[in-house]
Amino acid sequence: MIARLTLLLGLIFFGSLSTQAQLSADRVELFGGYSYMRLGTSPGRNFNGWELAGQYKLTSWLGGVADFDGHYGKIAGASSSVHTFLFGPQVSWPTRVSPFAHVLVGGAHLGGSRFSSTSFSAAIGAGIDTTIAERFSWRIIEIDYLPTHFTGRAQSNARVTTGIVFRF
Repeated sequence: MIARLTLLLGLIFFGSLSTQAQLSADRVELFGGYSYMRLGTSPGRNFNGWELAGQYKLTSWLGGVADFDGHYGKIAGASSSVHTFLFGPQVSWPTRVSPFAHVLVGGAHLGGSRFSSTSFSAAIGAGIDTTIAERFSWRIIEIDYLPTHFTGRAQSNARVTTGIVFRF
């Protein structure tokens, strides 16, 4: 009985995905770009890096996002890196100039030659995309508050990003 119910729910789910895909061709967005992070250590540190994100749009204004980034700099003279892996919902206003906001949760890893720490992380932020061509947009700016808790201490980090969005 449970197997039949699971099969029925699976068929309904996959059937709805194909129906939704027919409603709009622009269901997937991929973003890649430059990212700056102000790491909230004492004293604060500036890190430069990249951000990659993918979004599957459930509706024209609501999507699910997977966000990955890497930032690189120095802490106490040692080369260091911060990587985050975050997931969550994003809402947007689908117009030529499209503001958006998201709340993402996941983890972060701080590594260096003398230390390593992994932490829960989140990204609470917003940004603006503007259409360049039919399938391309420029993410003018994305600003995120990114709290972490490395090495037993809380950090309040900021991330600012710009880059290109591909839609298909």
